[in-house]
Amino acid sequence: MQFYNIIIKYRFWLSLLLLVLGLVLNFTGTGFWPTFPIYLVFIIGILSHFFIGPLRLIQEPMEQGNVEEVEKILKSVWFPGLLYKPVRSTYYTIKGNLAMMTQDFDSAEKHLKMSNDLGSPMPEAEGANKLQLGMMAMQKGDLKQGESYIRAAIRLGIPDKESEAVAYLTMCQIFINKREFRAAKDFFRKAKACKPTTKQVLDQVKEIEKYISRMPG
Repeated sequence: MQFYNIIIKYRFWLSLLLLVLGLVLNFTGTGFWPTFPIYLVFIIGILSHFFIGPLRLIQEPMEQGNVEEVEKILKSVWFPGLLYKPVRSTYYTIKGNLAMMTQDFDSAEKHLKMSNDLGSPMPEAEGANKLQLGMMAMQKGDLKQGESYIRAAIRLGIPDKESEAVAYLTMCQIFINKREFRAAKDFFRKAKACKPTTKQVLDQVKEIEKYISRMPG
């Protein structure tokens, strides 16, 4: 695995080295066809560098919380527009998540929308993307757009129970504001059914629970 990661990391320069080797062999008497496999590997290396990129290398530093290494890997993508569509979607999602970590919400929204427009091969990933866009819309006070994104996130599926609970709690609050109490209670029950464990989400559940039982409907 480590060897494969090294190949990905230096794939572009190794490919150029193979090209030079092929040309040297070709013009020193070996001929074209014996060196053709070297040219073929060069072409595959170059194409995979630009169309697939190095995003496979991101998993380990992300798990370790090494944000600097993740940013370094992303910067090694010279032409994001050339990436294969699902890879490009992942690239913009990661860019958006990094921007959110630094509270650069304008950049986060821009990149997450770019990812959203491209779509994702995994519905859960697209659901998580739409949830983030929905939460940012809510922060800006755009309740209509926020509700639209969060509904789409729930429909597509959200990969973890904590985030799913957040989506249901947000929908609960939206419907409380609309004074549609029956729907608000239904979303609240769904949020509790997710059995969230993080303090932030549990505090939100307790806060809503104080007065939701007194609501009509």
